[in-house]
Amino acid sequence: MQFSYETKRLNLMILSADNAPLIQHFYQKNAAFLEPFEPARPENFYTIAFHRSNLSCEYRAFLRLTHIRFWLFRKDVPEEPIGSICFSNIMHGAFKKCIIGYKLGEEFCHYGYMQEAISFLIPIVMKELDLHRVEAYVQPDNMPSIRLLEKLHFVEEGYLQKYAEIHGNWTDHLLFSYLRADSLPRF
Repeated sequence: MQFSYETKRLNLMILSADNAPLIQHFYQKNAAFLEPFEPARPENFYTIAFHRSNLSCEYRAFLRLTHIRFWLFRKDVPEEPIGSICFSNIMHGAFKKCIIGYKLGEEFCHYGYMQEAISFLIPIVMKELDLHRVEAYVQPDNMPSIRLLEKLHFVEEGYLQKYAEIHGNWTDHLLFSYLRADSLPRF
């Protein structure tokens, strides 16, 4: 698997600890928008030191192909991350699956960036890691994310009560899956 890829409008990159200031700025700028959809953050989350450490861990996990986070950059503004896509909980053996998570900065939503990036990355990740299934978990009221998954040919499989602690509250989630035999639109 490569450290970076290009789509029509985006650069998709694995980042090292040196990029901590960029990521810290992304999260600070989008705190109010992202926090309602994510787990409670540690007290030091908005520091460069936190993101340096986190990026270092993620970089090592990428080298082992156990956790993969690509950061999205627009080609016309290559110095500013606009979001990320993470493939986590990668399982082999009888399961051959992972969980996908994704986020965009508020000002970059509704332009098709995430659809472009996910539709590009899923076939690569599934082939390189020999995965059969990708799962996504979404809060039932997150309609933009549900619409995105449906466009990407994910299928809703079930309703999970009090599945994850998000921003201090146990929240219900919908389970969606994408199977390798399905076909994603290519850009």
